[in-house]
Amino acid sequence: MGSLDSARATQLKNIESKTGKNLAELREIIEKSGIQKHSEIRSMLMKKFELGYGDANALVFFARESDGQSRAEGQGLSLDQLVDEIYSGNKAALTPLHDKVMNEIKRFGDFEIVPKKGYLSLRRKRQFAMIGPGTKGRLEIGLNIKGTEGDERFIAQPAGGMCQIKAYLTSLDEIDHDLIRWIRLAYDQSGS
Repeated sequence: MGSLDSARATQLKNIESKTGKNLAELREIIEKSGIQKHSEIRSMLMKKFELGYGDANALVFFARESDGQSRAEGQGLSLDQLVDEIYSGNKAALTPLHDKVMNEIKRFGDFEIVPKKGYLSLRRKRQFAMIGPGTKGRLEIGLNIKGTEGDERFIAQPAGGMCQIKAYLTSLDEIDHDLIRWIRLAYDQSGS
């Protein structure tokens, strides 16, 4: 997790530079705002400090210590334990789908796994995919792919979101050449 720590530290240092405030001051601004909802705090930070979505989101997680990485550090949980927690209860049936997708992605080469609340963020120079339980008992895979249009299976998302494409899986058969090709495209784009 050393590279995760340094990547997160670098991002937080960059946020301090962009805002002209140190992390303690930023945390205090968030607390004094009285805003409780994560999305509303993120919007406030984006507006007040002209931060991008990713930086504002990271700052909210840091200030509230609510991201999976902070929880893992605080509780001494391993990545496997966090994955078990994400796929606990009625989501446990999705674990074989998650495992198979992750095994396919690991064949591409190096990348970071950043635990978040309820999903994993997969990163190279930037996030290329997020994977976690979705609605209706499906595994959700969000992909950051520029310049592509979705289709019925690989659904284009509204502009400005965390991912441009989403796919939902309910069976191992859906982890096919097509899915791997889309994930590979996101992986390749995130390294340049």
